[in-house]
Amino acid sequence: MTTTMQTVALVLFVFALLHTFATHLFEVLAHRHPRHAGLFHLLGEVEVVFGFWASVLMLAMALVDGSDTAIDYAESRQYGEPLFVFVVMVVAASRPVLDAVRGLLALLARLAPARPELAQAWLGLALVPLAGSLITEPAAMTLAALTLAPTVFRRDMPEWLKYAALGTLFVNVSIGGTLSAYAAPPVLMVAGAWGWDSGFMLEHFGWRALVAVLFNASALILLLRAHLPAQEHALEADARRRVPPLVTLIHLAFLAAVVELGHHPVLFLGLFMLFLGFTQAYPRHQDPLMLKEGLLVGFFLAGLVVLGGMQQWWLQPAISGLSPIALFFGALGLTAVTDNAALTYLGSLISGLSGHDKSMLLAGAVVGGGLTVIANAPNPAGAALLRRGFADDSIGAAGLLLGALAPTCVAVLLFLL
Repeated sequence: MTTTMQTVALVLFVFALLHTFATHLFEVLAHRHPRHAGLFHLLGEVEVVFGFWASVLMLAMALVDGSDTAIDYAESRQYGEPLFVFVVMVVAASRPVLDAVRGLLALLARLAPARPELAQAWLGLALVPLAGSLITEPAAMTLAALTLAPTVFRRDMPEWLKYAALGTLFVNVSIGGTLSAYAAPPVLMVAGAWGWDSGFMLEHFGWRALVAVLFNASALILLLRAHLPAQEHALEADARRRVPPLVTLIHLAFLAAVVELGHHPVLFLGLFMLFLGFTQAYPRHQDPLMLKEGLLVGFFLAGLVVLGGMQQWWLQPAISGLSPIALFFGALGLTAVTDNAALTYLGSLISGLSGHDKSMLLAGAVVGGGLTVIANAPNPAGAALLRRGFADDSIGAAGLLLGALAPTCVAVLLFLL
């Protein structure tokens, strides 16, 4: 029997989804009504949406079931993923790491049989998302977004092309993390429970993801080739701002250690404190850390954890008892309105699933990970870093959905083979 709080939580979850699709409208209202621009800008921040509605849920729970129940529920949720995304986003976006990645991409771009700016964009859309299987998807999303922002997500780039690029990036990151068993949040939720290791992932999912990512990136570059003017200077780090190799190695070591300790929040948070101290000790080799953007993304994901935790009563029946193909498309559709890691976690709780059912559930969850900002945990990070390149400094949900349709269809075909 459905309880009052379950109904309230579902209603608030629907409000949060509608709010997510309406963020662009709030930005338009901010420009039209400058007197209340601050409030409209706040409501137009997609990273604020789920944290805001999670706060409303906590207030409603305190009123209906008592404050002790609300506090117990909030403390029962697991916030390791939001904390990890925040930390890895800040470390990966630091100047030494970013300069190292840009230098590597510049070298590879010069070796490629294509114009350097086209090669660099292709690498940012293909190689970096696939590297998410090694350095985790949130880190890959951060590096790819910052690498592509100056060239692909420029103000003068046609808006439809920017949405096509954003959709391709989100889809490629979502499926690009399936070459290993530890890098993609939806894979992490089931790998241990279902006994899947990196060899299994590479054999059953990785090669499909590889082909889809390479095809999606190549198709988009064909559309972008006339809009990427020669910018060879953008491929090189500014010689006057060179970071000493030792500082770069230390930053890369911090990033590697955070990734390795991704399941241990106490340890990677302690390491993050050391990282902050190191950046303060050598400020001349740093740009301002992306603490605000990282905190907003963490707030978004924490809100999704709180709101999503009250949706199991209807999500689990919705995905249990379906045929494998129906399970694939059901997971793909539900991923667009929930976090795919939450969806696969619920799937791991269902008993009696066959091996084929499990594969179809995970495949649908990762394939649909680019359709909306909330579909995959790294998406809010990409949206936060790239939205300044879009009209009204916001990303429209409809534009993202349309931009992600073609690369999603490519992934559907490959994962259903």
